[in-house]
Amino acid sequence: MYLTRFRINTARVTARRLLASPQNLHAAVMSSFAEAPPPAGDGGPRVLWRLDTTGDRAQTHLYIVSPDRPDLTHLVEQAGWPTTAPRGWTTYDYASLLTKINKGDRWRFRLTANPVHTARRRDDEPTKLTAHVGRTHQKQWLLDRQENAGFQIVEKPLEKRRLPEGDEHELVLHNRRQLTFRRGHPPKNVTLVTLTYDGLLEVTDPDAFRRTLTSGLGRAKAYGCGLMTLAPT
Repeated sequence: MYLTRFRINTARVTARRLLASPQNLHAAVMSSFAEAPPPAGDGGPRVLWRLDTTGDRAQTHLYIVSPDRPDLTHLVEQAGWPTTAPRGWTTYDYASLLTKINKGDRWRFRLTANPVHTARRRDDEPTKLTAHVGRTHQKQWLLDRQENAGFQIVEKPLEKRRLPEGDEHELVLHNRRQLTFRRGHPPKNVTLVTLTYDGLLEVTDPDAFRRTLTSGLGRAKAYGCGLMTLAPT
């Protein structure tokens, strides 16, 4: 497994076109591999990606986790700095980190996800996927998945809780986005709501947690959701 980091030159028109469409960016990411990645849905490792905008200069980075090492030459040409940064990306051996994960380890994490649930307006209507709107339900979406995903969000000490309820966990929700793009043939409009979670977790099941890191969490994995990255506490 590999973890790749690529900085996007947001001043370029082609870069802005990629950023505006998860469908186009997904296609660009998948074009980074000479051999077709393993099919999604088999529960094994898959290609995951995420966009992060951080820093005082609002730098935008693309992160990719993949079973094979990617070649992002085409992305450097379309959305990077082809003359001043000929390579333009950094790829790390992700497997070495995965093998060091143990029960009880604590990690800072970031996850961009598509927190949805099934709902219907009337009893005679079929259920449909609907995005969670309130922060309480958005937070609960992640808490409901933590056990099967092999981790638990660390709870704050009582003296650090600022609210009487809803502030029990080391978790921050931010950067809610609603994206509308076109997909399919004939093309149809698709609306995707994403949310970023930053927090502190403790590993409870190393094998399940490794699966979460390599196969993703939640829906819309092809469109920049589901990739959890870690940092030391």
